[in-house]
Amino acid sequence: MSKYQEVAGWILEQIDSGVLSAGSKIPSENELCEKFHISRQTVRHAIAKLSKEGVLRSAQGSGTYVDDYKLKLSKRIAVVTTYVDGYIFPKTIQGIESTLKDYGYSMQLSFTNNTYEREREILENLIAQKDTAGLLLEPTKSALPSPNIDLIKKLEEQGTRILLINSYYQQLPIPHVSLDDKKCSYLAVKALIEAGHTKIGCILKLDDGQGRERYLGYLEAMKEMNLAVDDKWIVWLDTDDLGNMEENTDKIKRRINDCTALFIYNDQVAVEVISLLQKNGKKVPDDMSIVSIDDSDLAHMNGLSLDSIPHPKQELGEKAAENLIHLIHNSSFDATWKFTETLNKRGSIRNIKKI
Repeated sequence: MSKYQEVAGWILEQIDSGVLSAGSKIPSENELCEKFHISRQTVRHAIAKLSKEGVLRSAQGSGTYVDDYKLKLSKRIAVVTTYVDGYIFPKTIQGIESTLKDYGYSMQLSFTNNTYEREREILENLIAQKDTAGLLLEPTKSALPSPNIDLIKKLEEQGTRILLINSYYQQLPIPHVSLDDKKCSYLAVKALIEAGHTKIGCILKLDDGQGRERYLGYLEAMKEMNLAVDDKWIVWLDTDDLGNMEENTDKIKRRINDCTALFIYNDQVAVEVISLLQKNGKKVPDDMSIVSIDDSDLAHMNGLSLDSIPHPKQELGEKAAENLIHLIHNSSFDATWKFTETLNKRGSIRNIKKI
């Protein structure tokens, strides 16, 4: 973030938190120069930017004041996620709601069930309402080209600021707040390699962007250690497959048969795969080492001790809400943010290095 954006962001935080209200005089140019250790020209750049957006107004010989822009703007934020009952979403929504409340915004919550039809219906309703200040959107099947891009663009044209969460559409240059899926999967696979495994398979989600990014991290870790990647070790599952894992039992068994270790898309899938292994007489980690992502309650329930990288959940929701508010008041704000987490080890990786 440039210096003038830092100043502008600080002023907006003071307004949104209530420290500065409509009609309040902001600190003088000299005070801002001293506070941020910057030139008067940089301060004037920040003030000019906020004045152009209607946030501030200057009175000659008197100073610069907060305009009554808060009375002009909608305070409603639409939050659209794929599911309501997953182990990630309740905490994420809680983080979003608490942060929006702190800044004086209300939340309108909807769920797409990861279907294009429901996502389109929700977006059409938001367009018709015409008074949505911002949209936090978890993309539907984000690994695939979306048929709803036109509606997202129309919302932007109406002035709605949009921030994507958990993933992003490659078709659109819209900021996003997410887990750094590529980096985290790299760290997960690297842990398997460091334990001596070379035949490492992976089970990933095909239609969500997280699956694409996690596959890139898997490939990077394998390539870094000059390990071969066998096509038959890679299992791709889509949203419908996850709802009926039994139909994919034979495919999974056949593809991972030669592997000694697996990187699995998330804890939910990992639990299903572990059950499948157990039914076929294989134990974790004695016969198969496993590492996953999310570090949910599933990772340590029913006797499981699953090595897993945590999803930031509530922190992600808080950061997404905060960045969207900044974006509403400053269209040039760099709202993209990626969380990098470290692996929580519980014993599902067997060390097979030769001593």
